[in-house]
Amino acid sequence: MTTKLRARIRDGDDDAFAELFDQYARSVYNHAFRLTGDWSTAEDVVSLTFFEAWRLRGRLDAEGGSLRPWLLGIATNTVRNIRRAARRHAAAMSRLPPGGVLRDFSDEVVGRIDDTELLDAVRLALDTLRRTEREVLALCVWSGCDYATAARTLGIPVGTVRSRLSRARRKLAAAAEKREPLRRSGQVRGAHTCASRPIQEGNE
Repeated sequence: MTTKLRARIRDGDDDAFAELFDQYARSVYNHAFRLTGDWSTAEDVVSLTFFEAWRLRGRLDAEGGSLRPWLLGIATNTVRNIRRAARRHAAAMSRLPPGGVLRDFSDEVVGRIDDTELLDAVRLALDTLRRTEREVLALCVWSGCDYATAARTLGIPVGTVRSRLSRARRKLAAAAEKREPLRRSGQVRGAHTCASRPIQEGNE
C-alpha cells in the first residue's frame, strides 16, 4: 500500500497527496510544535512542509516504508529556515534608525504555550538544549522514531543521533534537578492561561 501511494505521489496524483496530508498532518503539526513551542508557527510549518513535499515529490523513492520520516525531515528543515529568516529579520530591524517604541511580542508568544505544570517544566528544560539536540529529542522521544529512522530523517550518522540524544537527556535531567526545589516551593507557576497544546496524534 505504501509503495503504491509513493508511486501515485511521484506521478502527481492529487488524491494521493490529499491522502498523505490526512494521514500525517497531525504528526507534522505536533513535531513542529515541539520544535517551536508556538501553535501559529507550527501551523505555518505544516503548510510549508506539504508544499515542499509536493515540490519534491519527484525525488521520492518509489519503494520504501512509511512516508512519515520523509515529512518530518522536511518539517525539521522548514523550522530551521523559519528561524534563519527570523534572525535575518531581527538583524535588519536592529540596523534601522531609532523610532517609536516597538511592540513586545514576548508575552503574546508565552501566552500561547500550554501553561500546565508539565509542559512549563519541559519548555524551561528545553531552553538548555541546542537546536540539534532538540531535533533528535523530538524525533526519538516524542515522535517515536528509532535511531536509524532519525538518522535518515536528519541526514546524520546513527552514532551522532545517539550522542545528541544522550546529551539532551543529561541536560534535561540536570535542569529537572535544579528546578525541583523551586517546584516544591511553588515559585515556578506562570500567570498565563492555557492557549494551545499539540493535537493528539492518531496516524503515526
